[in-house]
Amino acid sequence: MGSKKKNILYLLDERTKKYGERIALGTKTPLGWKEFTYKGIGLLSRKLACYLIDNLNVQKGDRLAILSESKPEYGACVFASAMAGMITVPLDVKLTKYELINILSDCEPCVMLVSRAHLEMAVALQKELPFLKNIIVMDEPAAGEDYKSLYNLPDNYEARWRPRSSKSTAFIIYTSGTTGAPKGVEISFLNMLTQLDDLWDALNAILPNRMVTVLSILPMNHLFEMTVGFSTFLNFGFSVYYTPSLKPKDILGIMRAKKVDFMIVVPAFLKLLKTGIESEINNGPKKVKTLFNLMFKISKFIPSYRIKKFMFKKIHDKFGGHFMGCISGGAPLDISVGEFFERIGIKVYQGYGLSETSPVVSVNTDKRNDLASVGRPLKSFEARIDKETGELQLRGDCIMKGYHNQPELTAETIDSDGWLHTGDIAKITPDGHIYITGRIKNMIVLSGGKKVFPEEVESVLEKSPYFAEVCVLGVSHTFGAKDGTEDIAAVVVPSEEVLSKYDDETVDKLCKDEVKRLSERLTPYKRPINIVVSRSPLPRTTTRKVKRKEVKELVKS
Repeated sequence: MGSKKKNILYLLDERTKKYGERIALGTKTPLGWKEFTYKGIGLLSRKLACYLIDNLNVQKGDRLAILSESKPEYGACVFASAMAGMITVPLDVKLTKYELINILSDCEPCVMLVSRAHLEMAVALQKELPFLKNIIVMDEPAAGEDYKSLYNLPDNYEARWRPRSSKSTAFIIYTSGTTGAPKGVEISFLNMLTQLDDLWDALNAILPNRMVTVLSILPMNHLFEMTVGFSTFLNFGFSVYYTPSLKPKDILGIMRAKKVDFMIVVPAFLKLLKTGIESEINNGPKKVKTLFNLMFKISKFIPSYRIKKFMFKKIHDKFGGHFMGCISGGAPLDISVGEFFERIGIKVYQGYGLSETSPVVSVNTDKRNDLASVGRPLKSFEARIDKETGELQLRGDCIMKGYHNQPELTAETIDSDGWLHTGDIAKITPDGHIYITGRIKNMIVLSGGKKVFPEEVESVLEKSPYFAEVCVLGVSHTFGAKDGTEDIAAVVVPSEEVLSKYDDETVDKLCKDEVKRLSERLTPYKRPINIVVSRSPLPRTTTRKVKRKEVKELVKS
């Protein structure tokens, strides 16, 4: 399937016709199942696109922001935006108003589509942002609501779609929100179509010739979900279901009811699942535990997944009996977690990528089953290792156009020969397998795979007159369930004035309270957990850069 040569509008049209009455997107609501066929999503998308073009008079290249949890209507909003020639900006619903204003001021959308759950925030944003002219609610209309709903737009399905060149921007994906200049990754139609083409091959290796039902648990503002969990799966004609919450009860309920075959996950989710299975076995009868441990030892030597599924039938039945595996990405996979699922008959394919690569670079579909590798690069990528730094560098049609409004940052990340500098340290084996071994950048990776840029947190804390210096960094866990992941630590040096005015105990309390107060501006996961008050200045290089390694030692001691 060479989707690259087609334009995205043709592809959308063709897929909605080809898979017509199949379920495309669904979710569980308090009133039962809400499901859209491919044809239904096609119609809803057209209706919204017509409204955007005819009634709101949007122009090619205008921005459309989406503030919503994952739900079937989200897909129609993304498609309608493309049909109307707009650029889609999916927003993280967990961000604070302060963070959202920063992002929206960078891209200036004229339309926002919002789910009822986040309508209050959208209205508050509209009051402060004059460019945000229109709000459309993505749910069924509610009595007495002033806003247009996706469901009560005029019944008009005939608009002339606005094709755009493959080099034009399809999405702006923001990877962090609070510094003076938010990082908006611009993804072009060529980037997306190349990903669809690359992933066609990768997925055919994983799920050959079958119609699959997928459970989606990642937010749609996560490019991994947008590209794979949404666009690629619909390109295959799969059915995708969204879960109203991440409670195991809800997830397992949908898996059983809809006979889910496959998922896209982050490692933290697998860890949670593994812990749940183990605690259930450990709290059960002794003979069950003994039998499980025995079979677990034996299954290491059994290559057949069918036999493993039979051996661990009770566990598989909890998942609905059809679940065969998942692609894990967003953070490094703990090998022991991957092995656990492999042993009980569930395949785990580790992937690797960055928002800047649209985002998937590789998926380990290899038969050798080396869980430590992230696989070979997808076919459109060239990959190389910088001999001096060990950094992985990539080139190809999936590399982003650049950072929105940030030419200098773009030039730092993509060199003049088109190589993207990933900031990840890696090795590539002679047969092309990539192993990620570390990070050059200061980025902090939390246990959920969430990434935090220390500079972003520092820019908020530096606003305090109490602090002379601030350094934020990740402190690694080296034991227990969070082994290999990091917590956020903040080291602050009080100003001379604060030190001269108060005793030590008061200084400590004052500084820690101030960090907590300012951190309220940040999404909870970005807030420092460890706060260290240092009386001596931070160690710096001759060019005045903070020596983070030395600061890290200070925190550990």
